[in-house]
Amino acid sequence: MIKIYHNPRCSKSRQGLAILEEAKVSFETIKYLDNPPTREELVDILNKLAIKPINLIRKGEAIWKEKFKGKELNDDAIIDAMVSYPKLIERPIVITNDKAVIGRPPEQIKILL
Repeated sequence: MIKIYHNPRCSKSRQGLAILEEAKVSFETIKYLDNPPTREELVDILNKLAIKPINLIRKGEAIWKEKFKGKELNDDAIIDAMVSYPKLIERPIVITNDKAVIGRPPEQIKILL
């Protein structure tokens, strides 16, 4: 089953959703600002992406700049920040059973199809 972690207000996320719709594949849409991932789900996503937590952070977000930028944070602290402030999570993220991609650019999603 394919899942997309989606923010309807984000143009890249909407483009990613359109790619899945055009591919006519079955997928689940998770509006992650309304239904944030748990810590365990985030760790699983990071493992499937094969990236460090800092690489999933939207560093341009005001919350990041105000609360976290310039601080020494270990991976656990960065994951905790994303759990507390899901707006910090890069988007869209598309996941299959054992792989995931960040849809930036949205065409990256086609790798999983």
